[in-house]
Amino acid sequence: MTTAPPPVRILLCDDHAVVRAGLLALLGSEPDIEVVGEAGSGEEAVALAAKLTPDVVLMDLQLGEGIDGVETTRRIVAGTDGVHVLVLTTYDTDADITRAIEAGATGYLLKAERPEELFAAIRSAAQGRTTLSPPVASRVMARIRTPRPALTDRERDILGQLSQGLGNRDIARALFISEATVKTHLGRIYDKLGVDTRAGAVSVAKEQRLLP
Repeated sequence: MTTAPPPVRILLCDDHAVVRAGLLALLGSEPDIEVVGEAGSGEEAVALAAKLTPDVVLMDLQLGEGIDGVETTRRIVAGTDGVHVLVLTTYDTDADITRAIEAGATGYLLKAERPEELFAAIRSAAQGRTTLSPPVASRVMARIRTPRPALTDRERDILGQLSQGLGNRDIARALFISEATVKTHLGRIYDKLGVDTRAGAVSVAKEQRLLP
């Protein structure tokens, strides 16, 4: 008689209790998947991952106060052997995808996917196989096929000012240009880095070592 393999052990990490409850109910319908813990913050997820050593951590990217899902992923992957992180989020920007994958995420799934896709992704992640939602995979392939143009020296200068927390007016004064010019450069920087916020631009610039 063949013995069934042990269930895939899951740790949920999402700062919304209602979302965690929904996932708990959904995953409870699968006999080969077991939720062994829940975390409402990145710090809690890191501690529970080390304590429970689940097979897969289902990780949201936006976790409210404290460290975000990317940093949480990085700490879990670096500090706990054999634990795979599967990102489950509503965010699909190039910057989010790149940061999560570079942090060590095994897969990247959007919350809009069907339950069957989530179950399959969890099983794949438990075996160390990469799973990407179709829209995410398309963005990754598009980025590989069409690399973004390099930043100009002026754009790097503006990124450097952004990283110091300066606003548009202060950047304009520091670089002896107009605020309108700063805004124009910011728009180009956002396009090239695949972000839509100042914080996102600085984060990607740091990860890709683009700051002067």
